[in-house]
Amino acid sequence: MDRPLQTAVRFFRVIGSGQSYLNLIYLLVAFPLGVIYFIFLASGLSLGISLLIIWVGIPILLLVGAGWWALAIFERFMAVHILNEDIPEMMPPSIEGRGIWIGLKDHFINPVTWKSLLYLFLKFPLGIATFVILITLISLTMAFLTMPFTYKFLSEIQLGVFFGLGLPVWHIEGISDALLGALIGLILWPVTLHVTNGFAWLHAKFAKVMLSDDPLEWGTTPEPNVA
Repeated sequence: MDRPLQTAVRFFRVIGSGQSYLNLIYLLVAFPLGVIYFIFLASGLSLGISLLIIWVGIPILLLVGAGWWALAIFERFMAVHILNEDIPEMMPPSIEGRGIWIGLKDHFINPVTWKSLLYLFLKFPLGIATFVILITLISLTMAFLTMPFTYKFLSEIQLGVFFGLGLPVWHIEGISDALLGALIGLILWPVTLHVTNGFAWLHAKFAKVMLSDDPLEWGTTPEPNVA
C-alpha cells in the first residue's frame, strides 16, 4: 500500500473507532460537570471561609474538602476508564494508629489535594472552550451532511456558505451543490473526530498531572486513544 493511500486510510479510519466517540462524549460532558464543580466549590468554600469566625465554617470546609476529593476520584475514574490514561490510584492518608488529626494534616499537606482542587476549578473554563469548539465543528459538519435533504429550503431562502478569505458566497442552488456539500461534510467528520481525539489526549495528560504525583511521560503520540 503506497504512502498516500495509507495516509487516507488512517485519516478516515477514525470514523469507525469506538474510542473516538467515547472521547467525544467525555469532552461534551466536561462542560456541565465543570459548571457543577465550580458552583459547588465556589459556594462551599466562600460559605465556609465566611463562617470561620463563628467556627461553623470548619465542618463546612471539611465537608467541601471531602467533596472535592470524591469529585477528583470520580474524574480520575473517568480519565482511566474512558480516556484510557494510566493514573495511579488516589489513596487517602491512613489514620490507623495515628489519629484523625494527623491524618487530616497529611491529607492537606499532600500536593495532590490542592492540585485536584485546582483541576476541578479549571474544568469549568476548559470544558467551555472544548465544548464551544466541538459543537461548532459538529454543527458545521451536520449542516454540510444534510444538504441533500435541505438544499431546496436553502435555495428558497437564498442561504449560502460564506468561506471568507475574499471568496464569494457559495449559494446552494441544486442537487449537485448539495451533493458537493455532503462530500465536504464527509471530510469534515473525520477532521472533527481527530480534533476530538487531540483534545481528549490533552485532557487525559492534564488529569494525570493534576490527580497524581507521577511524572508526566510525553513519549506518546497525540492520538494514543484511537482504536
